[in-house]
Amino acid sequence: MIDIKLIRENKELVKENIKKKFQDEKLSLVDEIYEMDKDVREIQTKCDSLKSNKNKMSAEIGVLVRDKKFEEVSQVKEKIKEIEEQIKELDIKQETLNKEIKSRMLIIPNIIDESVPVGKNDEENVEIERFGEPIVPNYEIPYHADIIENLNGLDKESAGRTSGEGFYYLIGDIARLHEAMLAYARDYMIDNGFTYAIPPFMIHGDVVTGVMSFKEMESMMYKIEGEDLYLIGTSEHSMIGKFKDQIVKKEELPIAMTSYSPCFRKEGGAHGLEERGLYRVHQFEKQEMIVLCEPEDSMDWYNKMWKLTVDYFRNLNVPVRTLECCSGDLADLKVKSCDVEAWSPRQQKYFEVGSCSTLGDAQARRLGIRTKDSNGTHYVHTLNNTVVATPRGLIALIENNYQEDGSILIPKALQSYMGGMEKIERS
Repeated sequence: MIDIKLIRENKELVKENIKKKFQDEKLSLVDEIYEMDKDVREIQTKCDSLKSNKNKMSAEIGVLVRDKKFEEVSQVKEKIKEIEEQIKELDIKQETLNKEIKSRMLIIPNIIDESVPVGKNDEENVEIERFGEPIVPNYEIPYHADIIENLNGLDKESAGRTSGEGFYYLIGDIARLHEAMLAYARDYMIDNGFTYAIPPFMIHGDVVTGVMSFKEMESMMYKIEGEDLYLIGTSEHSMIGKFKDQIVKKEELPIAMTSYSPCFRKEGGAHGLEERGLYRVHQFEKQEMIVLCEPEDSMDWYNKMWKLTVDYFRNLNVPVRTLECCSGDLADLKVKSCDVEAWSPRQQKYFEVGSCSTLGDAQARRLGIRTKDSNGTHYVHTLNNTVVATPRGLIALIENNYQEDGSILIPKALQSYMGGMEKIERS
């Protein structure tokens, strides 16, 4: 949510930002908010004037009582009563207008960074840099589900009976490899100075609307029937929510945390579920990182965070690239975002394995997360980034470490988490 001062003082900037995001249907909201905000401030001026008059009249009553002018006392009290009724009516009108303003402000997109390329959708995202040589071996690499099934590591048929489409069983060494990636990600982030956390896997509705847009919520979140609880789609949600309505001590900033969680997503709409494989599923696990910092430090943290993900995958022998997300591909709360994509030697193209975003003070403003210095309180900036989400990250590891005999080489970084095992092969 942007600062309403932007609409008061430079609504054309807000409109231009909306146009860059190709959301012209929201342009009229800016004028509506502008006019309602004017009305709110006019009401406040009237209320302040009425309250001032009421205070003066209340002070007069004491003088009139002292002078035993009881008839005039009754008249003044009647006027005070009328003023109180006017104030009450104005308060109700102001409260209604403020609710209308907030409902509109929540769907006005955040102001994107000047460096963000303008484009309609993810097809217009811009490649930034490649890391590692994207190799295509001289032997065929089967589909990842076939590789895993051949190693007795996947059972989607049974998962279909227990849970339906979009779920899976990982078994044996493949399940162990999956967890090794997460354990290594945890230790890797701790070694890089992040505090480890395991958060709640369900959150209240006001936290959901604090961390994401309504459009994202509708397409992603599972609601717990009969309760004000949602299953998280990423631990960023509950990790940022941890600081809701808090004033963080200035000396505690920056706060850098890394969190593990299962994640639950509907995966509805155009993308749909992947019928055979593990690329797009309802349930997965992830190691995430979040940062709360001063506004002037957020871009430095943004660049540090995506580089950590790049280095993580390079330590697993996975070539990656970074893509700058264009304006039309940015979620409404984001200021700037890039995707980390892993090389698929089977498809001979890259696919997304992580996303790094800075959201400015949008989440902090919605959730009331502030810090305090000599100039008073102000909102912090929040950032988030995927260390690894698996099984998608598992697919990248398997394809890039697959051998012609059907085995998978285990990268050195993971071998200690696999009991010293160097290779997974069919038993």
